[in-house]
Amino acid sequence: MIVADWILYAWFAVAALSTAYVAWDNFARKNPDETVMKWGWVLITLYLGPVGAALYVLTDREPAPGTHEQFIRPLCKQGVGSTVHCVAGDATGIVVAAAVTATLGFPMWIDFIVEYLAGFACGLLIFQSLFMKDMLGTSYLGAIRATFVPEWLSMNMMATGMFTTMALLMMGRDMQPSEPLFWGVMSLGVMVGFTTAYPVNVWMVARHMKHGLMTRRPSDRAQPAASGQHGAHRMRWDVTRPQLTAIATLTTLTLVSSIVLSAQKVNLALG
Repeated sequence: MIVADWILYAWFAVAALSTAYVAWDNFARKNPDETVMKWGWVLITLYLGPVGAALYVLTDREPAPGTHEQFIRPLCKQGVGSTVHCVAGDATGIVVAAAVTATLGFPMWIDFIVEYLAGFACGLLIFQSLFMKDMLGTSYLGAIRATFVPEWLSMNMMATGMFTTMALLMMGRDMQPSEPLFWGVMSLGVMVGFTTAYPVNVWMVARHMKHGLMTRRPSDRAQPAASGQHGAHRMRWDVTRPQLTAIATLTTLTLVSSIVLSAQKVNLALG
């Protein structure tokens, strides 16, 4: 076993402890957050380790009883919540797909297609639509229609960071899911993807296209949860068609450019 393996195992141990803390604080201590966000934080911390736990404490963990609503109100924290909601689903789909495609030995460019579709499907069909339909007050298909564009914009930026990291660090090294380095690259990829997805999520929260962090008290179960930024679950987009076209073009070009530039550094035709 090489020294790097010990470093990775130490990171995995810290990540496991961080995830256990976030899960305990959310479910046992009952941080007043929506259930979907509780699970989002658990998954994000599983990937990001102590970085995820630190983000949770700094942006969403209620510092004192009755203060959650005010604590999560700043737009920067709302953007973190929106990004957590997005990346938790997208990253899960990408990581599962990456493990499968790496085992099968597909060329990297095919990996990216499969992983993008898997990440987008997991984020849209599960984390956005299935988990949000009741809060949005609509049907499952209605939730898909309502969240398709925001999820797509966020997925483009998340994939930009994650795919670039995977291409530059995995190509030519024949990594397999049985190796700790494979999971170390996945963790780093999610971290970079979270960073690249954050700005567009802040913009979408500010434009009322996505929800950020929310407060759900036990006494409020029959009522819509209160968002620190907007207060209601039915979103009314504050964005013009030219603005939407511009941000869609920007995120798409960013993703395509990142893959093209990666192809100049590594051979994406290799498995």
